[in-house]
Parts: sequence; structure tokens; C-alpha cells
Amino acid sequence: MERVLETIRKNIEGVLTEKDINIDSITFVKEGSYHFLRIVLDKVNGIDLDTIVMATNLINPILDELDLIEEEYILDVLSKERGNE
Repeated sequence: MERVLETIRKNIEGVLTEKDINIDSITFVKEGSYHFLRIVLDKVNGIDLDTIVMATNLINPILDELDLIEEEYILDVLSKERGNE
């Protein structure tokens, strides 16, 4: 799975970098009976919900084209937690 996640990172990094968005981490986890492809993003000054939606719309077609994960999963795109700054 590590190789799959690295391939995903390489394929989505370019379109996100064009929007000044950085990939913090990509994980594939099972929670209960669901699998999640969790992509944590970061950006200078943080990421708002509109940016998460835009990034999801950029990532989704790339993942569909790659079709690297056999299991059904939920794409979970979220922003890196910043804590109290």
C-alpha cells in the first residue's frame, strides 16, 4: 500500500502545488467497516473549506483515472490541524 500512496502523492502533487497547496500526509485506514483514503493538506495561512472543496475536485478525477485501490473507500480531504496559534 505504501507504493500506492506514493504514486497517488506524485500524481496529485503537481495540480495542488499550482494552487499553493502542500500535501502533509496520505494514509489509507480502515475505521469500522469503512476504508478511508485520507489526504491531509496544508497551505500558508491555513486552508478554508472552499479550498478543501476545490482540492477535492482536483484530486478526484486523478484518483478515478489511476484506479489503484481495489477496496471501496471514502476520499477524506482535510486540512492540517494548526493548534492554538
